[in-house]
Amino acid sequence: MERNDRPGAARGARSAGRSRPRGARRILGLVVGWLLVLIGLAALVLPGPGLLALVAGLAVLAQQYEWARRWLKPVKEKAFAAAAQGVRTKRAIVLSFAGALVLILLGVLWGVNPPSPAWWPLDERWWLTGGWSVGSSLILSGVLAAVFIVYSIRRFRH
Repeated sequence: MERNDRPGAARGARSAGRSRPRGARRILGLVVGWLLVLIGLAALVLPGPGLLALVAGLAVLAQQYEWARRWLKPVKEKAFAAAAQGVRTKRAIVLSFAGALVLILLGVLWGVNPPSPAWWPLDERWWLTGGWSVGSSLILSGVLAAVFIVYSIRRFRH
């Protein structure tokens, strides 16, 4: 049976000249794409490279969905504009690296989980809850931020 003779071939099994992934590859793409989109959305308000994770998630989902292809271009343009803005001046670069370093240091502090200080107004169990699971995500966010800063410097500064 030829590719176009299969049921569903005329209903959009091919899009933009590319065939859509099938089976386990399709499911893996959906899981990874949606996970990156969710992480990106969360990182827009939490520490982390939100727009970049969102772009990565949309790029994965764009393999299968037309709506993701439409959204990818404007989100990618905003991400690159923000990246270029973040490295426009030396002061911005220093502040960006300082922010990444603060995230890494907070992650280490969170993971080590020292006893709560005397000024802490709540019960000890509410001091730095989550341990290394939270600490490692802060460290990862800081490292990714530093990598993206270096990438932005190389790409957008001449």
